[in-house]
Amino acid sequence: MTQDTPSLTLAEIAAQLGAGLQGDGERRVRGLATLRDAGPDQIAFLANRAYLKDLPETRAAAVLLHPSHADESPVPCLTLDNPYLGYAQLSRLFDPLAGREASGVHPSAVVAEDARLGEGVAIGPQAVIEAGVELGDGVVIGPGCVVGADTRIGEGSRLHANVTVYHGVSIGARVILHSGCVIGGDGFGFAHDGAGWHKIAQLGGVVLGDDVEVGSCSSIDRGALGDTVIGEDVKIDSQVQIAHNVQIGAHSALAGCVGIAGSTRVGRHCMLGGGVGLSGHLTVCDGVQVTGMSLVTNSIHEPGVYSSGTGAMENAQWRRSAVRFKQLDDIARRLQRLEKAGRDA
Repeated sequence: MTQDTPSLTLAEIAAQLGAGLQGDGERRVRGLATLRDAGPDQIAFLANRAYLKDLPETRAAAVLLHPSHADESPVPCLTLDNPYLGYAQLSRLFDPLAGREASGVHPSAVVAEDARLGEGVAIGPQAVIEAGVELGDGVVIGPGCVVGADTRIGEGSRLHANVTVYHGVSIGARVILHSGCVIGGDGFGFAHDGAGWHKIAQLGGVVLGDDVEVGSCSSIDRGALGDTVIGEDVKIDSQVQIAHNVQIGAHSALAGCVGIAGSTRVGRHCMLGGGVGLSGHLTVCDGVQVTGMSLVTNSIHEPGVYSSGTGAMENAQWRRSAVRFKQLDDIARRLQRLEKAGRDA
């Protein structure tokens, strides 16, 4: 830990989380760790019953947990009905990056004369801010970022190093874009004349709502005519591909390596597991969860959990099953003939 590491009393933490407190409120902590690894100046948390076995042996200064487990804690505890949400809030209290950015423009950055910068904006080394860009108060632009012409970025948003935002993109407040992601690149649009491909100019833009987060090396393509729209509070993991004119409703979450083809609409409060693929021009209603590695080729109109594909199995068994899969059509036809013969008898 460094001198900049926050030092907070348990009473201060309880007040900020709205948590109950059992134990010495004046005890100070300087970090956050797991039940197993926490030391006497750190706070731990219990949000999953699978780790309840580690509670009796913890050396933490205090534990954040559900009130039902408070009597089992050998150390002071903070109690919340949703300890995992409390952990999320607690983690931000000890974030070493919080509040450390100094405002101002690095001498090596290139900023267009007509760019509009709000109060407290920070622009890092080798960043490029093109003509007509508007950066809201407290925006942080990391080293090596490029923000294209006429793009707007809302207050409190942060671009980590080497993010590329193309022209004409609208980004809301408190958005986080991680390193290497690309927002507003051309959608995959080409027309074929029988001999070769002809590029279709992508004339739309991208709109990211407030509180969106996009993981490293993810791409969100601009629309062909209208905009690609990502609703507020959408969370997008790393290496996700979102094609042109896709719309994703508020509060949805996409895990790593999801791919969504063009003009598909995903509703609000949806969750797509790792490696999920959605074909183009589909509609997925609100409240849908698609489990990892599933392929969705038809619209989904009822909320619920959906899956496709087969789970991993021992190779010899999988090979036998693959052979039988190829035989299914023939087996079905033979069964139909047998049923028809039985009815005619």
